[in-house]
Amino acid sequence: MLKTGWVRHEVKIQARGLAMHGYGQPNHTAMQQRTPLYARAFSWCDAEGRRLFFCCLDLGYITYAMRQGVVAHLQQEWGSDWSESSLLLSCTHTHSGPGGCAHEALYNLVTPGFVEAHVEAIVTAAVGALLQARAQEVDAEVTWVEAAFALTVPVAWNRSLHAWSQNPESFPCTDKESERAIDRHMRLLTFSAKGQVGALISFFGVHATCLGNTLHAYDADNKGYAATATEAALGTAAALNPPVAVFAQGTAGDVSPYYHGPGAWRQRSRMTEADEIAYAQKNGLMQSQQALNMASMPGTDPGAVLDSLLMYVDFSQVTIDPDLCEDAVAATTRPAHGVSFFAGTPVDGRGIAPALAAVLRVVAAVVKKQKIGQGSAADRAFYAAQGVKAVLLDAGAKQVLGQPLERLKTLPGVNLLDPLVAELKRQLQRGAIEKSLLVPQILPVQILRMGRLAWIACPGEFTTIAGQRLLATVRPVLASAGMDQLVLITYCNEYMGYVTTREEYEVQAYEGGHTLYGQWTLAAFQTVCRRLAQDFIVPPAQRTGDYTVRPTQVPLHELELRKAQ
Repeated sequence: MLKTGWVRHEVKIQARGLAMHGYGQPNHTAMQQRTPLYARAFSWCDAEGRRLFFCCLDLGYITYAMRQGVVAHLQQEWGSDWSESSLLLSCTHTHSGPGGCAHEALYNLVTPGFVEAHVEAIVTAAVGALLQARAQEVDAEVTWVEAAFALTVPVAWNRSLHAWSQNPESFPCTDKESERAIDRHMRLLTFSAKGQVGALISFFGVHATCLGNTLHAYDADNKGYAATATEAALGTAAALNPPVAVFAQGTAGDVSPYYHGPGAWRQRSRMTEADEIAYAQKNGLMQSQQALNMASMPGTDPGAVLDSLLMYVDFSQVTIDPDLCEDAVAATTRPAHGVSFFAGTPVDGRGIAPALAAVLRVVAAVVKKQKIGQGSAADRAFYAAQGVKAVLLDAGAKQVLGQPLERLKTLPGVNLLDPLVAELKRQLQRGAIEKSLLVPQILPVQILRMGRLAWIACPGEFTTIAGQRLLATVRPVLASAGMDQLVLITYCNEYMGYVTTREEYEVQAYEGGHTLYGQWTLAAFQTVCRRLAQDFIVPPAQRTGDYTVRPTQVPLHELELRKAQ
């Protein structure tokens, strides 16, 4: 039995016409609030006084700016009576949540700019929920259950079937059966006091993109609807805190809530705003019903021993363990976005026109040939690591198609091409990106222990089989120390794009184009997480990893210059 506290606080952000985070569309603005956005928090304490803290927010992403703010407040409140590694921040990945919340420049362009008020509201809600959860702990029984959605339940489909099918782990699957090409299992933790389930955490990977990029309201989307429906169903019993239900993410990278197959775009494009809202509610109810059904199933008690470990690693320069790569020497490289990233996904969110994407691929190939033939050794290593990707934006070097971003400052008329280009030019002219990163490079990986259960917490979006491989890599290590139940939770502590398998990366669909650190990105996560797991299974006093690394603080004067106007 664990002492467990649970609570939810509303994230109070005013809708004032700024673009939301998720689709990268400047016209996807928040003019109103359709549903509340919540910070749902848990606090756990074992018999030895060891603690874990978890907060899942109705947001599109977690950024270091958010985590840094939450950590600073908790440090002030609790001092030495807690460890930063015990805190896990995650999100539902709704695409209808606030933008402008990163200190790095790229993902804020659409807002446009950094919005300090959004970060402050998120931090306030998360901190308030965590403090209250700790203060309201009760003795609770913990149960762990795993069960698959029936194939007849239309909850999710693989949106990148061709890439998925390149994996040796795949199986024959036609384009009319893409619902089979995902992990249909939901994992569930329930917390019961006085014989009644008072809170639960569901892990299931599916994008929160039921609501498209033409709507104009903050909305928690399918995961939020699932949570509120479940909380209403659980009810409130005497001596219990009001119920809390978290619907966290898993391997959602290639998983859509919409049908993918013949006629998919035609079917999707016919939906009205009312249709989309109803669809989000329906999808959420399917996830809620699955969780409620599972909550009544017999499960296992994972145990009441708590532990945690958090490490930050520079993912632009990870040397891959030899057993995880085909080459004698392989490594990641500085982050870069491929043309397919800008082309978007076929149903969930289209990007640039196919004809323009085709032209850009040709230009990218010319630039690559020139850089390999006439460039530096660093250029050759960069393209070797990026592999088949048609690099459009070299975010690490701040170049577009081989040309420095700085040239945009003096090019006439480019701000007429696209609002994002106009915002980028504005920030460049103000000197707002001279020393700031465009995207994160130092990323967090984390392991939480709850008895036999280990949570592997990673940033970004893992595809179905990428997640399977990561867990397969760390499972033998953790099982040797009694952790034979594993769950991967994604969108944790930071946001940095996608993680595909190398086979999927070769296809260069949207997900591969947004796998920033090159073709060995997944292998880098496997390498780092296995090393973290090896350190995790020894007593804390014997752990030898470097746990002091943190992202470099962006220049505050540049952040000020990047603020939304």
